[in-house]
Amino acid sequence: MSVTSEAAAASTRPPRRHRAAEERGRRMGKLLRMYWRLAEPSRDDLALLGRRLMMRDEKAAALVAAMRLPKDDPGRVSMGQFQEALERGVSDASPAALRTFFAMVEDTPSWVDRELCERGAAVFRRFGQNANDVLLQLSLIGGYRFGGPVDLLAETGGLSGNSTRRRLGETQTWAIAVGQPGGMHRNGDGWKLTVHVRLMHALVNEAFERNGRWDSTEWGLPINQTDLASTLNLFSGALMMGVRALGVPISKDDSRALMHLWKYAGWLIGVDDDWLFDEERDQHQLSYAILLSQSDVTDAGAQLANALVEVQSELHYRYAHELSARYTRERLLSMLEGFLGSHGMRDLRLPQRVPWAFGAAWVRNTVSYRVIGRTSVGPRYLEWRGRTARERAMFRHFGADAAEIGVLPVGKHG
Repeated sequence: MSVTSEAAAASTRPPRRHRAAEERGRRMGKLLRMYWRLAEPSRDDLALLGRRLMMRDEKAAALVAAMRLPKDDPGRVSMGQFQEALERGVSDASPAALRTFFAMVEDTPSWVDRELCERGAAVFRRFGQNANDVLLQLSLIGGYRFGGPVDLLAETGGLSGNSTRRRLGETQTWAIAVGQPGGMHRNGDGWKLTVHVRLMHALVNEAFERNGRWDSTEWGLPINQTDLASTLNLFSGALMMGVRALGVPISKDDSRALMHLWKYAGWLIGVDDDWLFDEERDQHQLSYAILLSQSDVTDAGAQLANALVEVQSELHYRYAHELSARYTRERLLSMLEGFLGSHGMRDLRLPQRVPWAFGAAWVRNTVSYRVIGRTSVGPRYLEWRGRTARERAMFRHFGADAAEIGVLPVGKHG
């Protein structure tokens, strides 16, 4: 983050959503604060969150500005040129903005520990179905209880109609790629997809800042630094809290390794450096402050949550489609009841269920992690279980196309 951008944000009033439902956030974060013995955020901490709701990723924004130049401008960057640079690197003939952007993302920070990243990726893979459950239920649908990002998602049409299943699959593809062996090396799918997502964020930001469909005085910039940091937590701190709730033990060393993996992914995707953490507790401290700065649930949250529940009937199943779809839907609602509680289910206007799926997950995870996982074959067994869960998830979202992990489609900007 530059001094100039911080100063510009400081001169701008925070959006109206900032701290609009502070007491609600404090109630929702009570157990998190008690479990981790978190401090109450200071006025300065909360003010910083408000300022960064009005801050964008300026480095990616500069690349988008070059993509918007006239076609005959020598400084213009096309999507084709971006993808070429992503796959093969830039050359001296590449436009200056493209060379500047890739020089930045390829300048890996000295704090990145490749071995620790690989251990973090292995931890992530071994979570298997638990990671799939937590990322969908607690992280994604649970995040719909707050206005702002969910309203932007509704505006883009990203989770409505026929696009729901594929967009969910694309998000899952990215997370899987980050967790693959070598995925976050320069030529790994995780690295390339992360940089690709960073550009997509900047393109969405630029489009909604000028199309008149987004009220920044209410919500902040469409994709801003505060929401970006909050999203990163969903794959690190929130993920680990969720899988623990399902009975998966996580050692201190495994926690630190997973934090390091997503710290690097966060840096690469453009999260401000001072919001990238080595320790899980520090991540939860920021997340608690973000809870206090959130707004209340909006209609978009209920709309998209219900869309995700209903799309279970449109997934691909290998056997007994109707029965499998019904079971998957009921299991999802049961897991949501366990993660969100009755208040959360009512917030999102979701049908309530007995959380039987939590009990089933505890039994499965006790056997997998506390019995088999502690034997000599445990690591290989958990890796196999994780791979099976990933393959099933990709098939359900993409069917026969599930093998095309990492393919970056050419967009309208090319």
